[in-house]
Amino acid sequence: MKYLTFLLFSLAAAAADAPRVLYSKSFPGSTPAFVAVTVEKDGAVSYREAPDEDPLKLRITESQAGEIFTLAEKLSFFKRPLESPLKVANMGMKTFRYENGAEKSEVKFNYSQDEDARALVDWFDRIVESAGQLIALQRAAKYDKLGVVKALLELESLRDRKRLLGEREFLPMLDRIAKNETFLHMARVRAAGLAEAIRADK
Repeated sequence: MKYLTFLLFSLAAAAADAPRVLYSKSFPGSTPAFVAVTVEKDGAVSYREAPDEDPLKLRITESQAGEIFTLAEKLSFFKRPLESPLKVANMGMKTFRYENGAEKSEVKFNYSQDEDARALVDWFDRIVESAGQLIALQRAAKYDKLGVVKALLELESLRDRKRLLGEREFLPMLDRIAKNETFLHMARVRAAGLAEAIRADK
């Protein structure tokens, strides 16, 4: 028992010391008004739409996570300013943060002209869009079965535009819809087709 407790403590400590890149955006009046994303090097992702809520867990590929960490490195792990001197409209206050054990650094900005910063924002925007679509599909399946077709069409559009990340996270929900006769036939067929396409995409 003592060994198991020690092992669990060691694993938790190792996880806490693992490098991660964090992103948050606060934009009152937008939907959602706040997002926070944490990306681990192995592709594990945590997503929140409120600072105190339980996160949605999903996973992107290690190569995708690697691109995020490469951009963070190009940006000196957020140890230099990124805000543009141009006067622009409020586009939401963004924060990049890097944590690696005791090493922590972050930068805040509204708008940046740095191409690497903009590329990194786009990666996080894709995660936000993907997580938001998963939440929308889950809500529709639970509370609005007639709205499931619309949610599936939006999911297809996101995938067609190459904006969908962590797409295999959608498979349990798609399989559930495809096999459940309480959903519209159109929704079941579309869900099955999407699941098949995701499984076929290597």
